[in-house]
Amino acid sequence: MSVNQTVIVLDFGSQYSQLIARRIRECSVFSKIVPFKISAAEIKKEKPAGIIFSGGPASVYQDNAPKCDPEILNLGIPILGICYGLQMTAQLLGGKVVKGTAREFGRAELEVVNDSELFAGLDSKLTVWMSHGDKVLAVPEGFSIIGKTINTEFAAVSDIKRKIFGIQFHPEVVHTPKGKKIIENFCRRICGCKGDWTMESFIDQSVCEIRNKVGSGHVILGLSGGVDSAVAAALIHKAIGKQLTCIFVNNGLLRKDEVEKVASVFRKNFKLDLRVADAEERFLAKLADVVDPERKRKIIGKEFVEVFQEAASEIKDADFLAQGTLYPDVIESVPIGGNPSSMIKSHHNVGGLPETMKMKLVEPLCKLFKDEVREVGRKLGLPDEIVMRQPFPGPGLAVRILGPITKSGLDTLREADAIVVEEMKKAGLYYKTWQSFAVLLPVKTVGVMGDERTYENVIALRVVESQDGMTADWVKLPYELMGLISNRIINEVRGVNRVVYDLTSKPPGTIEWE
Repeated sequence: MSVNQTVIVLDFGSQYSQLIARRIRECSVFSKIVPFKISAAEIKKEKPAGIIFSGGPASVYQDNAPKCDPEILNLGIPILGICYGLQMTAQLLGGKVVKGTAREFGRAELEVVNDSELFAGLDSKLTVWMSHGDKVLAVPEGFSIIGKTINTEFAAVSDIKRKIFGIQFHPEVVHTPKGKKIIENFCRRICGCKGDWTMESFIDQSVCEIRNKVGSGHVILGLSGGVDSAVAAALIHKAIGKQLTCIFVNNGLLRKDEVEKVASVFRKNFKLDLRVADAEERFLAKLADVVDPERKRKIIGKEFVEVFQEAASEIKDADFLAQGTLYPDVIESVPIGGNPSSMIKSHHNVGGLPETMKMKLVEPLCKLFKDEVREVGRKLGLPDEIVMRQPFPGPGLAVRILGPITKSGLDTLREADAIVVEEMKKAGLYYKTWQSFAVLLPVKTVGVMGDERTYENVIALRVVESQDGMTADWVKLPYELMGLISNRIINEVRGVNRVVYDLTSKPPGTIEWE
């Protein structure tokens, strides 16, 4: 069997499966996540260089515990089982797994007891992160111990002949300081990967794939100004040039000067065919007196599709629709083999096109994680202002105004938000935080300005740090910076006389207020 340069991750419901895939890619090796129910025949067709079994919340002796096709263990492809992946491998091959007498969670010291390529270049004692209640009591025939902890005799095992390895700890998390090196050893030393998967190689390959798929056809892309659609536009434009037309829908819910900034970057720098559909009045009319946030979202989503379709219909020769779908979008929208622990969600970029749009999809970023997309954007010459910009909600400022949406309220919020972004950038904190923005509250408070009583709006300041948006902590901004932002908003934004700071983490709160 010829070997390619991909390492496959079988997902058994672990919260860290995406992290495993990311760590592999950090070793310049391409990775992909597949459901644990994939058959040995399907894997054989993929011809991967190696396979990693993820961890998972189940116990191997539970009813309906997820198990891989046993024939995968006989393909001769190097395998690394992590936590549950180790326990399942041991059980399938005739070993014994039991409930541990002492649950091991958190940091532990691993003692490397035998030479192994898995630990090449590392010290004999390593700090690792454990998270398990079950343990391997007896390893299958042919396996030997290569690492142990005080509580776990078989913390790392291997069958050299079959190239099957198992570790009870999690090398993918930051709490295992040398974990990336362990994953690199598996990918490079054991699987034989060259480590030549880079963003430059991705761009070159994608350009060829886009040209082959599109041919002489025409592509339409909905450009929002966000990172994903911007990088997709730059990449597709590099491949097919004038065969790409981008449509920017101005729904009136955007940040200050958003349309002008996006138009400047793509029209001047990339000479791209960008058409702006100005629908501000149309959206505001639909949103008049709407308070419920879910109704806002549905109205905005439906109207966006209609405006986009109307603009797209003017481009008569369009054969393809491009989207900035990312790899996590694809993973989250595909069932993980029926594993009850996996939460499946639909995603706005996944699931096909409106039936009225008879076009084929082009999704050049669907193999990439967010940090990789940013790197591709830099390689393509996009400025940091776009590549590193913070996440912005699809419904825009509509979910940052609590209560009815009005033109005056949007203008107030835009001015306040622009001050927040400007001062965060001046302080060198904008690119170091996940999101920093203003929220317009549906309350008024008494104030004093110029010796006169005022009764005006309140702005809430929200600044959080996060890795993926799933959890978040509020940022302890310097008091001087908070004071400066507050002072500027109150003095420069008409109709605001009070600024408050949101000290809520996620959970229990959400990042956005609606």
